[in-house]
Amino acid sequence: MRTFALSLSLAVSALVSSSVLAQAPDDDAKIIRGRYQAVLADCAACHTKPGGASLAGGAPLQTPFGELIPPNITPDEETGIGSWTAADFRRAMKEGIGHDGKRLYPAMPYPAYTKMSDQDIDALWSYIRTVEPVHNPVEANQLPFPFNIRLVMLGWNMVNFEAGDFRPDPNRSEEWNRGAYIVQAAGHCGTCHTPKSLLGADKGDEALQGASLQGWYAPNITGNSYLGIGSWSEEEIVAYLKTGQNAHSIASGPMREAVQESTSRMNDADLKAIAVYLKSTEGGETQKPQPIAAEDPHMRAGAMIYHDTCSACHRADGTGGRQLFPALAGSPLVQQPSAETLTHVVLNGSQGAATPEARTTPAMPSFAWRLDDQQVADVLTYIRNSWGNAAPPVTADGVKAQR
Repeated sequence: MRTFALSLSLAVSALVSSSVLAQAPDDDAKIIRGRYQAVLADCAACHTKPGGASLAGGAPLQTPFGELIPPNITPDEETGIGSWTAADFRRAMKEGIGHDGKRLYPAMPYPAYTKMSDQDIDALWSYIRTVEPVHNPVEANQLPFPFNIRLVMLGWNMVNFEAGDFRPDPNRSEEWNRGAYIVQAAGHCGTCHTPKSLLGADKGDEALQGASLQGWYAPNITGNSYLGIGSWSEEEIVAYLKTGQNAHSIASGPMREAVQESTSRMNDADLKAIAVYLKSTEGGETQKPQPIAAEDPHMRAGAMIYHDTCSACHRADGTGGRQLFPALAGSPLVQQPSAETLTHVVLNGSQGAATPEARTTPAMPSFAWRLDDQQVADVLTYIRNSWGNAAPPVTADGVKAQR
């Protein structure tokens, strides 16, 4: 009997081991898919503080309603989401409700993540469970009264949020639908690039047409040829997303982070799908306004500053130097309704993205020490209304507000 029992035990162990081994490749594949979902969703950009542990909590986000700090989403039992279940995670992603029933704020872009498939969310959960747990308590809600009362989100969601999966367009190609899914769901591009209402909700009828973001302006990324990226080829859009630069622009600010942590790590097929989708969208003004006359005093002052300070890199005709100094002539970014990004770059300087495909990071120094508010306003007004560009003037008060 003892020999039989031992044989039976060994047989059962062998069956269990075989079962585990049979499931392991599927589990590994799911985790790998989940890791890629984390790339598409750009989780690290918000939930990893510069110099901090991966996904252990991010740097403060400045919203129109106050400050929020992205929480620890490592599987730490006490300070992360280690005590959550897969259902808790899915509910947070799809409905904006945490495992304790607390309403999440839409700075966590659940209005976009709700369109993710259950399969992709489950894969993402499987990956996050493998991340190194980090004990790092984070008090995410730093908002002032009454916005710090999470119950107000119940009313916000009733007005501004509709849960539901992404719905493919049967009249479009598989590639187009893949691009739409990434942009609208996991990639949550509209969270930055779509204008917001007074309540902080996306203006659905102005999707991807540009919005202010923490002192930057996330530009129009529709197929609009004047303000958007309609003049870019699909290959140029792919190059920008993969390297942070192309013949038209160099990523800066939050977009630099998005390129480094997310888009540069996407596969080529998905980048191409994004380009196909974005090129098909429409939105924003299509007719340029009348440019400010060259004889205008601010234009004349700006011209002198430009030729003295900027032309060595960006050239006298604004054509720039490929891959190092972006072209200003005909640039949609230069002609956006808001000059926030341009002002930010002139005052604080900028560093391009470092990616596997483009390790050199183009940079621009700060000119805050050299130019006063009126000079910054004049040179930007000149840039925005020269070489075929046309855009509203920049004011000294606007520069002062950002300095």
